[in-house]
Amino acid sequence: MGKAVMYVLALIGGVVVVSWVAHALFGAFFYLVVAALVVGGGLWLYGKVKKEIAPGTRTQRRIEAATKTYRMRNR
Repeated sequence: MGKAVMYVLALIGGVVVVSWVAHALFGAFFYLVVAALVVGGGLWLYGKVKKEIAPGTRTQRRIEAATKTYRMRNR
């Protein structure tokens, strides 16, 4: 009877350890996926903004006109 109890306890302990390791690995994987999405979104947003204010675009011309007006007003 003592051997059976030890086998059952070893089986339960093994399941607990394996589930803990799996949880740790999948938890880390989840954070890596979230970090990759955040970095990818930041790069995408940076590219959109950079393209939006590139030289020759309407936004860039508006910024230059506003800067010129501001300089002329504060002479």
